[in-house]
Amino acid sequence: MNLELLLDNLTNPALLFFFLGILAVYIKSDLEIPPTSSKFISLYLLFSIGFKGGQELSHSEFGPEIVYALLAGVVLALLVPLYTFFILKRNLGLFNAGAIASAYGSVSAVTFVTCVSFLELQQIEFGGHMVAVMALMEAPSIVVGVLLISLFDKEGENKVSLSGVVQHALTNGSVMLILGSLGIGLIASDQQAEGIKPFTTDIFKGFLAVFLLDMGIVSGRKLSAFWGNGWFPFLFAVVVPVMNGVIVAIVSGFFLEEAGNRLLLSILAASASYIAVPAAMKMAAPKANPGLYIPMALAVTFPFNITLGMPLYLCLVEST
Repeated sequence: MNLELLLDNLTNPALLFFFLGILAVYIKSDLEIPPTSSKFISLYLLFSIGFKGGQELSHSEFGPEIVYALLAGVVLALLVPLYTFFILKRNLGLFNAGAIASAYGSVSAVTFVTCVSFLELQQIEFGGHMVAVMALMEAPSIVVGVLLISLFDKEGENKVSLSGVVQHALTNGSVMLILGSLGIGLIASDQQAEGIKPFTTDIFKGFLAVFLLDMGIVSGRKLSAFWGNGWFPFLFAVVVPVMNGVIVAIVSGFFLEEAGNRLLLSILAASASYIAVPAAMKMAAPKANPGLYIPMALAVTFPFNITLGMPLYLCLVEST
């Protein structure tokens, strides 16, 4: 791995604010971002990245690379929960396996946004269609996870409306906002987009820094209660994402040309959902332990991806 690239990433102000949040928890500081402010910032980030993605897409020619990226995203969202479920089921039980598998087959919008910021810092171009790839990867893994739980639930206690789960996944606020913003950015003219550029672009990194500070505080709290579950969840939350990210970083070279698109697909494959999936699993798999799958995604996989994962996958992308 390029040590200069790694150091550059680790000294990124936004990332340092994430570490500040973790530090605040461990020294028992009363530092806290109000929940309403945190929600507004997360909505802003999704809106901004969706709108800019739509603008980029409006200037792109619809070709094979876009189709391949979209197909690859859907395939990953179906395969990752399928193979991880059987690894998890032997160690953590049926319901936890379904919930965790869904989380790791789905994606983290915040990880994606952070990776976009990383690419802009490195001045690496990427396609706006990758926003659509991210949005498409939310729902399939949730459906697969629920189906696997229903299939292996011999007692038949986990009766849930699959159509209700699918509808919830597709109408999830984050999915709606990013797809809607993508569509609006796609039809807006350059002149219209320029009018809101100070809001969509100029203040983006500042809001990202504050949001990562909040994520650091939340992660620190989740991680402190996580260790009681033994080493397996921690190892899974590191090894499986790395494996997924590394494989995609290498294999994506066969059907994607842009290094930025390959890195974003790799980080999507390596990320895990800690917003959409927990909301769906609360309804679909109430017996699953949220104190297990949320910290795995948020307090272990997320920090790894935004610190070491992005430089690692970029190094592989540029060398293959």
